[in-house]
Amino acid sequence: MDGSVVMEPLTRPHGTPTPRVEIKSINLALQGGGAHGAFTWGVLDRLLEDDRIRIEGISATSAGAMNAVVLASGMAAGGHPGAKQALAKFWHRISQAALSSPLQPTLLDRLFGNHSIAQSAGFVFFDLMTRLFSPYQFNPFNQNPLRQVLLDSVDFAALNPTTCPIKLYLAATNVRTGKIKVFDNSEIGVDAVLASSCLPFLFQAVEIDHEAYWDGGYAGNPPIFPLIYNCASSDVLIVQLSPMRREELPHSSMEILNRVNEISFNSSLLREMRAIQFVTRLIDDGTVVDGSLRHMRIHVIAADDVMTTLSVASKLDGDWKFLTGLRDIGRKRAERWLDAHFDRLGVESTVDLQAVYM
Repeated sequence: MDGSVVMEPLTRPHGTPTPRVEIKSINLALQGGGAHGAFTWGVLDRLLEDDRIRIEGISATSAGAMNAVVLASGMAAGGHPGAKQALAKFWHRISQAALSSPLQPTLLDRLFGNHSIAQSAGFVFFDLMTRLFSPYQFNPFNQNPLRQVLLDSVDFAALNPTTCPIKLYLAATNVRTGKIKVFDNSEIGVDAVLASSCLPFLFQAVEIDHEAYWDGGYAGNPPIFPLIYNCASSDVLIVQLSPMRREELPHSSMEILNRVNEISFNSSLLREMRAIQFVTRLIDDGTVVDGSLRHMRIHVIAADDVMTTLSVASKLDGDWKFLTGLRDIGRKRAERWLDAHFDRLGVESTVDLQAVYM
């Protein structure tokens, strides 16, 4: 028994005890993906409604890191209902902040009469600007609207190890060494979250303790090893935003760059999945019997069929209808996953690592 499954009594609102219910402890691994992180919001929103699920730890990158700290802060203040409310408020603030962003196609909508075309036109212009100028040139004062959104949404003091109900691990990439940096509860402040989500063509590197950091996706999207080493539960649920496979070949420069980034951001996850599969085979074959290696159970909630239809520009789309649409898809995928696989938590992996990651 690894601490993944316990039996606890549930209590009805009026105080009448119900029969004991099986509580399963899981860890979450949340990928980055900009506005596509609203899909993860939906997954988390549905998981928080299930009293049979207890979240022990979260490893996260970029937009996943934002979802993670908002959830943990909300849970510290008000349990599962508090976490749900905190996530909803956070994404609404994201949408409101986007209204003043030059990346939003509001004015271009009127010119083109089509939101998707206007969105692409605005992104092409901004993409050209980032190729000609660095963020140290076009944003010399290093303004980042996400900072205030995070400060308004997260009680960072509540994330310290003594008060936070969830173990947090946020990934960033050290600019000078190229190595991964994982911030844990004792190190997480607003700068750590911004470091995890710092796209180098949009924002200046985030400096913490005299080290400079870029988006964690370059080194771990997200890293699994902190959950293996530091959490009792052996069940890891990956919420995957970056498609593993695209059937259509990219042709435009933006499509090519987007696919290069997807491959790059998935590469570290692929390596860790191969290592987990290798260890699993050693244990199952009886090659390792002394308990020195750990048998991990991997689960995935993804929406490749949806993500492959979205343009790269949509990662910067703060339109409320778009965000809530992704949230609703995330909720449905989580509902489907719970219906199909809850009984297998604590027992076995529910994803074929060989087929998906090898």
